[in-house]
Order: sequence, then structure tokens, then C-alpha cells
Amino acid sequence: MHVERRRGVWMPFVVITMGMILGWQPVAAEWTYESSEPPIESQFEMIEGKDGAPMIKIPEGEFLMGANDGSRNERPEHTVWLDSYYIDQFEVVMERYQKFLDETNHELPPLWDDFAAVESAKDRPAVGMAWDSAKTYCEWAGKRLPTEAEWEKAARGTDERRYPWGHMQPFVDIARYNFGTTGWVSYAVTLAPVTSGVTGMSIRHGLKHGTKSPYGLYHMAGNASEWVADWYDRTYYEESPEKNPPGPEEGGRKVYRGGSWEDPPKWLRVTARRSAEPDFPIDANDLTIGFRCVMDVKKE
Repeated sequence: MHVERRRGVWMPFVVITMGMILGWQPVAAEWTYESSEPPIESQFEMIEGKDGAPMIKIPEGEFLMGANDGSRNERPEHTVWLDSYYIDQFEVVMERYQKFLDETNHELPPLWDDFAAVESAKDRPAVGMAWDSAKTYCEWAGKRLPTEAEWEKAARGTDERRYPWGHMQPFVDIARYNFGTTGWVSYAVTLAPVTSGVTGMSIRHGLKHGTKSPYGLYHMAGNASEWVADWYDRTYYEESPEKNPPGPEEGGRKVYRGGSWEDPPKWLRVTARRSAEPDFPIDANDLTIGFRCVMDVKKE
């Protein structure tokens, strides 16, 4: 997604057109956002990170990674064992990223809106930062970026599902997606609150947990794509280790996962792999990629 390097430019017909196509309207958030996310329960152990973000413990064990019916870079399916780890329940929100920027004097993303970050869009995912900036935030918060395998297990669970919520195709009430390259309006309008996606049509049709992954994570598909730690290698799955794969040792592009507000459904699949140069969001004025962090479980 490419936009001009300026703020406040939008066209009302974009909102109208998108609403007609997707049946979506830019309504208010589903809850009143204060200084941190509300306590949303998970059946798995939860803690609060140093940055105040709720984190969920992903248990150790095996899961199936990749998809034989997916793109070439998703093959072959292979079993991976991961040690347990904690992962942010939500994408890093603008309000928290603004605090990081203020405390560290870190370089702002080119199209960052510091007013929206503390007012109208503080509960939206932070987007537009380079890979290294996402990594630096996680380290500032006492965390790290997830490996590609950690991200996929947290999104997919152990039942080989196609999307975080199951096998059902995406719905506009559980995922923010398919707006296209001309769909950007503003942080508050285009991006969804990180706690949204758990009410609406899909719930009435039997999808009990809405957008949530098997472990209770929100928006692992759509809204913002997410940087992970790994360098990209199209054939890495053919030789990756079975336990705690760290990704290639070097490369020219970093992996990002999950699909964004801009993308069609195929990129929302939990196995879909994409990559970009680490500074792509800065160089291209892109507003589709955000991130979430993980933390190692201390071994007793």
C-alpha cells in the first residue's frame, strides 16, 4: 500500500464504496479504550508484559506447519516442536508505540500520526515501521519478535486449521481485509480496534470465538500484517530443523505474516508466507505491516 507522505488526505467516496462492497461501516470501537486492553480471558495462562500488554502462554509441543495445497513456499507440510513461550494477545497498539517513541526518541515512521496515536486511534495496531523498529520496540519491552514458527503455531493451533478461527472463509465482522490499495482513509477508520471481531454475523452463525485463534489471540489474520524475526527463504521448509526452527541465518528480506486490511482472503491463511526488505514500510510509505511480541518462558 503506497500513500503520499502527508496527513489528513482522504476521499469520502472511498468510505462509501468500501461500505457498499464489504457491508462495512466505520463505527465506534466495541469497548471504551482506556490506558490498556481490557482483561479478556483465555483458557491458557496469561501474564502482563513490561509494556502492559496482556500475553498468552503457548504450551510446548508439536504442530503441523505449512500446507501442501498452498503456495510453493508453504511446502512441504512438516511437524515442528516448539518450547513454550508467551505472545501478545493483541497487535501492538498505537498508544503503546507512541510511548516507546517518546521514551526512546526512536525515529518515527514517515506517516505516523502522533495525535491519532493517543486519541482517535490509540486502540488500533501500530503500522508503518521498519522491521528493525519493531524489533527495537520488543527489546524495549523486554520481549522479542516471534519466529515464523512461533507465529504460525499461535495463529493455527494444533488442528491444522486454515484461518485462526477455523476453516470458514473470512467475514467482515471478524477480520479487516480486502480494502485494496485505494482503501486507506485514516488510522481510525481503516484499521480495526485490536479487541474487535468477536461479535456479529459470524457469531450468530456458530463461530463462537470470532476472530480469535485457538489460544485466544486476536486479529492474527487481517487488520495489520505482522513482522516476524526470520529472514525469508522460499525453500526453508525443505531443510528446517524439527525443533524450534530459528529461520535462515541471513537473507535480504524479512518475513511478515497474517495479511492486512488491504489483502484478499488468500493472504489471511495461517500458512501464507510473504516477505519484504526490512525498510520497505519506510521506503514505500506503507501502512499495512505492524507486529506483536513474544517472550521466553523462564525454565525452572
